[in-house]
Amino acid sequence: MRRVRFYEYGGPEVLRVEDAEVPKPGPGELLVRTEAVGVTLPSVRKVRGEDGRTPLPGVLGGEVAGTVIALGPDVTDFEVGDRITSLTFSGGSYSELAIAPGSMASRILDGGSAVQAVALVRSGHVAFAALATARPLVSESVLITGAASGVGHLAIQLAKLQGIGRVVAAVSSNTKAEFLRGLGADEIVTYDSEDWGEPVDVVLDGVGGDLLPRAVSALAPGGRLVFFNSGGGTVPAFDLLAGSKTITGLTMARFASTQRELYDQHGEELWKLTLSGQLQPVVHARIPLADAARAHEIIEARANLGKVVLLP
Repeated sequence: MRRVRFYEYGGPEVLRVEDAEVPKPGPGELLVRTEAVGVTLPSVRKVRGEDGRTPLPGVLGGEVAGTVIALGPDVTDFEVGDRITSLTFSGGSYSELAIAPGSMASRILDGGSAVQAVALVRSGHVAFAALATARPLVSESVLITGAASGVGHLAIQLAKLQGIGRVVAAVSSNTKAEFLRGLGADEIVTYDSEDWGEPVDVVLDGVGGDLLPRAVSALAPGGRLVFFNSGGGTVPAFDLLAGSKTITGLTMARFASTQRELYDQHGEELWKLTLSGQLQPVVHARIPLADAARAHEIIEARANLGKVVLLP
């Protein structure tokens, strides 16, 4: 089989397509013939060594959709031939065949595609979980950073579907404004704008880094920020104290394991909204697995409008 790895830190040019042996599923695991693989900003940051946790050689990927071709011991909920989507926390989804934990897998519903599934399995769940964590009222306002990203563009739509009256989209460039307004954003701000408008009650932050203090400053007194990015960032504690503001970290691994019933409900609702046409997962580009470097270039340039997907 073919897979993508990297043996040194750097830009997209260090990605290497190589032949590898077929992996064997362990207890509770599924072997999946991949049909679609999601590309995320955390994966891009791993290649550059920015997360400080990725050993070499580096294994990439965390989102996969495809067909089950083998079962590990103790798997009872799935059968060979099932079409599923799953998170793969140990990575390794940039591959023609991937190992997926059965505990994180779910079936692709009739009428749904693998590309839709991989757009929803992490990005949709993160957007939904971030809103569930922040619990905005319909009378409140929400600002979303990285608003044109795989997560951000779904968060805009979900916020509007939940009746939020004012949704502000924060992005790197005004060239994305038309796209975001088409999704329902009420206001567009760029990261370098001096004025982000009236303070908001909730920020969903998918960027972090140097932008985090700005995002906290955008909160009204008593506001809350949900932090789900891999970009890090530092905020003086006094800034939170003075404004009675809060920051809550969100990882899907913990959310799915500690709030499994809610996680499953979100998955059902995401499919329902998507298949009915109320939620539109936008795919910016479908790129062959062998050209994974091009997919990373798009993400690094912050050029994507929606999800970037690899096709093995």
